Amino acid sequence: IQSKYPKDHIDVIVFGNDAWQIPIKDLPYLQVGPYHTNTVAGLDLAMDLLRKRKTGNKQIFMITDGKPTCLKLPDGRYYKNSNGLDPEVLNKTINLAMQCRKLKIPITTFMIAQDYYLREFVDEFTRANNGKAFYAGLDNLGDFIFSDYELNKNKKRR
Repeated sequence: IQSKYPKDHIDVIVFGNDAWQIPIKDLPYLQVGPYHTNTVAGLDLAMDLLRKRKTGNKQIFMITDGKPTCLKLPDGRYYKNSNGLDPEVLNKTINLAMQCRKLKIPITTFMIAQDYYLREFVDEFTRANNGKAFYAGLDNLGDFIFSDYELNKNKKRR
């Protein structure tokens, strides 16, 4: 993407218990940590970064196993629940998907897990944002991301 579209800006956000930004050059060294999945923190940070951008083509590509399990509470503690899909965590995640929709920020979700109940959540999340979801393994993920990036970029030009 950067070589074909050098004027475009790409931010990489990783999220475990919290979310943080990393340089693209560090992406090959990223490891899955002993964390929960705070999708809300990742989406919040992505939305903050996109609000600052003056470009018309804003989009989020989210790579996930499809299971949000963590929230940071207002007092700084973490609410974590790895057992099934927790309604409190899911509702906050779905609400952010709807906020992105209102801000005209599409979310393309790349789900790398195959669990049926997680797929149901990703489908609900996708409907809430009016985004897209791809169910792919890690081996062809780059091709999916690039194809979707180009498709969305070309839509904005029309």
